[in-house]
Amino acid sequence: MSDNFTGSCLCGAVTYEATSAPVLTGHCHCEDCRRMSATGHASHLAMPRDAVTTSGTVATYDKAADSGNMVTRSFCPTCGCQMWSENSAMPHMVFLHANSLDDPEVFQPMFVVYTKRAASWDRIEGEGLKTYDGMPEKMPV
Repeated sequence: MSDNFTGSCLCGAVTYEATSAPVLTGHCHCEDCRRMSATGHASHLAMPRDAVTTSGTVATYDKAADSGNMVTRSFCPTCGCQMWSENSAMPHMVFLHANSLDDPEVFQPMFVVYTKRAASWDRIEGEGLKTYDGMPEKMPV
């Protein structure tokens, strides 16, 4: 995976630059990710917060996750593009949405979570891709 990459929203008003490789990358089939992505899953890159610089104004939406932790989702208020999420239990991390990558090949998934909740028409498979019925207690590294 690339150590330096960029991303932006559909209209270009919100951008980011990352200066390290992601810590974790994966797909999530939880209900919140399904709904916010408007498809069967969302794909995320977990990054150290200090490795990501953002520009532009975002709107946010807060909602408790299954764990009870608060998740803040940031999106462009103009075009609605999902950009990143933050989890109150991990204030040192930011979760970039793969849909916003300028080069989608930067995203190389490591795992899939909440596979029990996946829609029958949205199955993700891949060689070496770890799968979990729900959210593992300890994320794979």
